[in-house]
Amino acid sequence: MTFDRRESRVGRRGLMSLAAVLFTAAIVSSGPTSLAQIPVPSAPPGPTGVWIDHTGRGAVEIAPCGQGQTLCGRIVWMKAPADTKGLPLLDGRNPDRTQRSRPICGLQIIGELKPQRDGSWDNGWIYDPEQGESFDVEIRLRAPDVLQVKGYKGLKFLSETFQWKRASAAPQPACPAA
Repeated sequence: MTFDRRESRVGRRGLMSLAAVLFTAAIVSSGPTSLAQIPVPSAPPGPTGVWIDHTGRGAVEIAPCGQGQTLCGRIVWMKAPADTKGLPLLDGRNPDRTQRSRPICGLQIIGELKPQRDGSWDNGWIYDPEQGESFDVEIRLRAPDVLQVKGYKGLKFLSETFQWKRASAAPQPACPAA
């Protein structure tokens, strides 16, 4: 029997190709359950969650609300939720006199934010209990832990922009749920 080097090379290449096919077949036949075990980096978090406001004196939880895809926010923590007498701070500057007796801690201050094509949330409102005034608002995630909050009255170039930081844990003690 004669040994042909050319057949030997083709034989080795053939074995390598066969091994590659078998390896690929083994992966494919293992099904999606095996592939699901491979860790995949998670998508960056959206604007939902608990955010410490720009003053550091309050935290707002932003979550889905109402019908459809809108976001709302309510105060879930305040550094000083009570006045000097130990009574809860009230919404005393609200232009609606009937609302002035409600506590600020637990108050909804953001509403009706709608998703925009550019990734922001806009066409909603934000209420500032310190001023007793509502503004149009746009929020935009600037980093996984930084939320840009832009309050404006009709025209965005006449706006005030703040940076809120994502809370690493729910601040305590929490405001009572509304």
